[in-house]
Parts: sequence; structure tokens; C-alpha cells
Amino acid sequence: MEKITSLQNPRIKNIVHLSKLRERKAQHLIVVEGFREISMALNCGFVMKELFFTPIVNLPAEFELLKNNTLYANIITEVTKEVFEKIAYRENSDGLLALFEPRYIGLNNLKLSENPLILVLESVEKPGNLGALLRTADAAALDAIIVCDQQTDIFNPNVIRSSLGCIFSQQVVACSTPEAIEFLRERKVTTYAAALTASTFYHQTNFTGASAIVMGAEANGLSDKWLTEAYVQIKIPMSGKVDSLNVSTSAAILVFEAKRQRGF
Repeated sequence: MEKITSLQNPRIKNIVHLSKLRERKAQHLIVVEGFREISMALNCGFVMKELFFTPIVNLPAEFELLKNNTLYANIITEVTKEVFEKIAYRENSDGLLALFEPRYIGLNNLKLSENPLILVLESVEKPGNLGALLRTADAAALDAIIVCDQQTDIFNPNVIRSSLGCIFSQQVVACSTPEAIEFLRERKVTTYAAALTASTFYHQTNFTGASAIVMGAEANGLSDKWLTEAYVQIKIPMSGKVDSLNVSTSAAILVFEAKRQRGF
């Protein structure tokens, strides 16, 4: 097994370059750090191209299963602690980092149930928020997540980290707002737009039919296009001093109300 000790190694430099979206797109590679996230990607059928580890930290016991698996033995590389710290994205890492092929799908590739529940996100900027939203989507077993007018790459390493790998378990599509509206209209999915200006509370809303809950960015909310096109605007009652919640918290409240109405 090869061992990399130099920070100037071309493979190590390339991993650092993959922090940039244009490099990930050009090389058709994404960076996945951590055993839990790597396992999620593998279990969801994503193709691993390389796996790097440092034995200086306490590696997960399950790593031996990967190390001894003949499918992966020839793509595993040991690196020193200093080299791993160069390529790692998080503090207190478990010492594992892998390169995977991403999987991009379009709206027409979505496989929806007969009575779908979809989460639509417009212009969400922060990778941490997008990751948290993906965890909610996974927990609620939503049909799909549609990311409109994306401001952050869905395979940003920090999205992968904050989603705990749920980006791999979900059907996630990036598209424009007009494309999403047309798609939902054609499939007769009712859209519910979360807005501070709404007069209807979420718990007064019927989500039992084919539904899409539409959330906007925290700073500016939804665009006029969504507010105009939505079947109804909804909001969460706020009894304190502030007028809104974090977008991931709001989405969780709305999504699980829909799940409750559907009998989970």
C-alpha cells in the first residue's frame, strides 16, 4: 500500500483544488470526509474512486472492513497526519477522506410516489442550512428536494458534512424557479409557499394531497414568482419578539406537520 508523506504530492494538491466548484465539475469528483458519510455514499450506490486515511487518529473499527474489501484495496492510500490535515475539512476528523463520482439528476429523472411530498428550496445560500434541510428530508422520507436558483453546490464538502451524508440518500435536483414551477404544475402538485406576509397558518393547511412546501433564503425569503404561483402562502405562528425562524427549523416544522397529517 502506498504511503504519501509530502504535502507537495500532486494527488494531495489536487484534493485541495477540489474545494473549488469548477474543479469538482471539471474532474467529476467530490470530496467526502468521515466514515459515516463515506458509508452512506457507498450504501446509496455512489462510486468511490480513492480513499485516504491516517492511522494517527483512532480509526473507526469498521474501516478494517473497507481496507480488507477487495473492491477497494487497490484505491486506499495511507497519508501522514500532516498530509491529512492539509486535505481535511473538519476539526477532530476520524482520519478518513474519499473521492467519489457525483450523481446529478434532472427533474425528468425524479421518481415520485402517487401522492408525493416535495421540499422546494429557492436561493438557499449557506451550505450548513442546505445540509440541515437534507437531514430533515431524509428523516421525513420525502420524495424529492428541488433546489431552485442554487447559491451553493449541492455537493459542496460542507453540505455533505452538515447533511451527515443525506445528500446521497435523497433525490436532489438543481434547476431554475420557472422549471420547477412548470414541473410541479404538470404533475398537479400543489405548492405551499412559506412567507412572513401569509395570512394562513401551517397547521390550518391540508397537506394530504400531492404537495410541495416551498422555502426561501433567510435574508430575502421567496421571490415574487413563487409567491404569485403558489396555491397558498403559509406561515408559522410567532409568539416572541422575532418574526421568523432559521430556514431549516421552519422547514422541519412544516414537513413534519405534513407527515403527521398523512399518518407518518
